[in-house]
Amino acid sequence: MRDMRFDVVVVGGGHAGSEAAATAARMGARTVLVTHRRDTIGTMSCNPAIGGLGKGHLVREIDALDGLMGRCADRGGIQFRMLNRRKGPAVWGPRTQADRGLYKNAIQESLFALDNLEIIEGDVFDIDRSDTEIKSVILKDGRHIHAGAVVLTTGTFLRGLIHIGDRKIAAGRMGEDPSVGLSATLAKAGLRLGRLKTGTPARLDGNTIDWASLDSQAADADPTPFSFLTERITNPQITCGITRTTERTHALIRENIHRSAMYSGQIEGVGPRYCPSIEDKIMRFGDRDGHQIFLEPEGLNDDTVYPNGISSSLPEEVQEAFIHSIPGLESVRILQTGYAIEYDHVDPTELYPTLQVKSIPGLFLAGQINGTTGYEEAGAQGLVAGLNAALLAGGGAPLVLSRTDSYIGVMIDDLTSRGVAEPYRMFTSRSEYRLTLRVDNADERLTPFGMQVGCVGAERAQRFSAYQREMEDALAQLSTRTLSPTAASHAGIVVNQDGRRRSGLELLSYPGVDLDALRRVWGDLPSWQPKVRQAVEIHAAYSVYLDRQESDIAMVRREEGRVIPADFDYSGLSGLSNELKQKLGVARPWSIAQASRLDGMTPAALSLLIAHLKRAELRMVG
Repeated sequence: MRDMRFDVVVVGGGHAGSEAAATAARMGARTVLVTHRRDTIGTMSCNPAIGGLGKGHLVREIDALDGLMGRCADRGGIQFRMLNRRKGPAVWGPRTQADRGLYKNAIQESLFALDNLEIIEGDVFDIDRSDTEIKSVILKDGRHIHAGAVVLTTGTFLRGLIHIGDRKIAAGRMGEDPSVGLSATLAKAGLRLGRLKTGTPARLDGNTIDWASLDSQAADADPTPFSFLTERITNPQITCGITRTTERTHALIRENIHRSAMYSGQIEGVGPRYCPSIEDKIMRFGDRDGHQIFLEPEGLNDDTVYPNGISSSLPEEVQEAFIHSIPGLESVRILQTGYAIEYDHVDPTELYPTLQVKSIPGLFLAGQINGTTGYEEAGAQGLVAGLNAALLAGGGAPLVLSRTDSYIGVMIDDLTSRGVAEPYRMFTSRSEYRLTLRVDNADERLTPFGMQVGCVGAERAQRFSAYQREMEDALAQLSTRTLSPTAASHAGIVVNQDGRRRSGLELLSYPGVDLDALRRVWGDLPSWQPKVRQAVEIHAAYSVYLDRQESDIAMVRREEGRVIPADFDYSGLSGLSNELKQKLGVARPWSIAQASRLDGMTPAALSLLIAHLKRAELRMVG
């Protein structure tokens, strides 16, 4: 049969596509995932790791909405570490080195088990649509797949071009064909396309590394899972090696810099500033005597090692020479040469915060096609796009995550309101509400949203509800029990002797006071589960700051609640400069909050816009 019908079509089987397909299927939409090869679904194209600073927040939030990445990382993780553990919980960064095979298998098993999901191998070449709706996607072999909504998650495949020195290979990643037809389709539809670049280092044979001469980095003794549903980590935990580049390394790179695809003018795409190639590091930070490299094993039963920190587009022989100049790698065997890859992306200001294309109803974009870099950023967008595609296909109202309730909301607001000049990467510093948006409370923040819209399954909903009841009980008990300064002093808790009684929750905010200390005071306090104990202690520590931040959050939410109609005529709004009218007309902000973040927007202009919207609302009511 050449024609097929579904509610949602997801194009691409990477991290964004996997989350989009799984979410749409969980929402009850009849979903099809179209990918070049079924056996590459869930492949980790670059570094074998999940999470990190900022990125770990995204994984926890994906999990809170019942996505795949967190629990699959728990099944595939072989070196769990909590970054920034010595700092406050607001900037903790859960990360795991992953076994590539275990992670991919976990993603595939999760997808293949979904009732509403079908997987088809094929190359989506074009989209058939009208001005008001998507009709179908057209495969290169002529098949049509009809659907009410389409999610494109093309990764680096849109006119993907690999560079190794002066050699060019048309590919989405090494060994896989690029997607050419869709770029032409998107350009023809009038979408603004740009060109970005990323890169990956060589892969090394771990059996030929002199591990004994290197420093090492071990996993945490008490690995912290990503997923709310994971009780404990069962995989053996590995150690990574650490080495550094040398003056000889730097000299070899400088001598051959003109042969780097990045520096020879062959690459037009912009690369990620926060994940530079080794050529960039040497040319931009030439005063350093060395750059750190983490040697990360790619699996428990895989001898391949990923040298994190030396991505390169230099010719093979130059890569081999500079790698052999690095301590511990003098005799290493190179299994695959590093390379740079450039690809097309769509200007994300073309999207609503639902990730639907403004000018093409029914078309959603997620992942690197929107100008981001990283598995975690892609997965989070995929979940939002898949969720809203299912809601659209089913006639439901869209869901917009706010920058006040999630890092996912921060990322999407940044993308859709400001666009990208380079591949976008998540950091905790991007969130102005990071004291509220912590990794420990992602479930409390987002799982209720997921339950409300229907993307959270029965197991998570049941376990979260039980957790929530226990959390409410703990907060209630600790808020109502009080202690005098004298009694506190007798219990070894140092407070001002001012005669004021303090609640258990307030006492928890004092240095050195934890639930064990309070249990010595009140012996009948319940022994709540570890997740609840940690959450309560962190909540108490941040309570003073959270009260101050809540008023700011409430103001932003009011602004986000004032939605600007998609067809609003800015040209007829007197009092605005022509430049600002043009910017607003191009950006088409979703809400007053998003409009406030446009370059050049002034408080006076914003007040004018709000006043006009209020008058329009009154006219509609009248």
